[in-house]
Amino acid sequence: MTAKAFNDRDGYIWMDGKVMPWREANVHVLTHGLHYASAVFEGERCYSGNIFKSDEHSARLKRSAELIGMNPIDMSIEQINAAKEEILAANGLKDAYIRPVAWRGSEQMGISAQASQTHVAIACWEWPSYFSPEMREKGISLQTAHWRAPMPDTAPVASKASCLYATHTMAKHAAEKAGYTDALMLDYRGLVAEATGANIFVIKDGAIKTPIPDCFLNGLTRQTVIQLAKDLKLPIEEARITPEELKKADEVFLTGTAAEVTAVGKIDDVEFKVGAVTKQLRSAYESLVRGKVSVAA
Repeated sequence: MTAKAFNDRDGYIWMDGKVMPWREANVHVLTHGLHYASAVFEGERCYSGNIFKSDEHSARLKRSAELIGMNPIDMSIEQINAAKEEILAANGLKDAYIRPVAWRGSEQMGISAQASQTHVAIACWEWPSYFSPEMREKGISLQTAHWRAPMPDTAPVASKASCLYATHTMAKHAAEKAGYTDALMLDYRGLVAEATGANIFVIKDGAIKTPIPDCFLNGLTRQTVIQLAKDLKLPIEEARITPEELKKADEVFLTGTAAEVTAVGKIDDVEFKVGAVTKQLRSAYESLVRGKVSVAA
């Protein structure tokens, strides 16, 4: 069954300071963000009325815009947070996915866009786990992508910028056509980097490793899971991980706002078990986001 189109839904979207009907939240075809990918965004989740790490997401949205040279988002972190709460209330949602986005508008067209205004919109909708319960228990499958994470001096890798996701979409499409769930991205050195929309963790003999985020986004969920592992006294380190080392892992899992904590059951032709460490961290994360436990600063 085809999913309902995102432009034709009931509900409301917050856009440039106003709450408007979902179908009316439109931009002009000559918007700079459409032609030159000059846009940044966030993916957030609200659990039982509480937006997880709302401050951190709002701060990263502003920082991402700065990193790609957009005119500053003329809103404080508190104002962005309030807008998120406003649109959740307008849609009557307590459990939801939230998508803030900022982009250069249609005030100027061309490579140079210093006269373009920075616009902001926030949408939210019901979205359960990114992967089905069955898939989460079995573990998803990844295919190693042809495309790679860029060198830090060739792209704004610390920004959650739209321009960085073109290769991820191509990699994911190729993986899906080959029968896989998602793609594994290596970095420009040929080392393990991330999946197309999530960070990756590798477990061997109970010890956890995750790649050093020097050429891809240091996800907020990634940071949260690292701290959870430390709180649980699990050995964890950020390190360079080769594809050969990855193949020898006992367990592999992904982290992200959409993916939350999702086990990997197969990468290319190598299979992995959904083991005890993955399940422990998945359970700890689920308890944390639902307010059942706290995490150290």
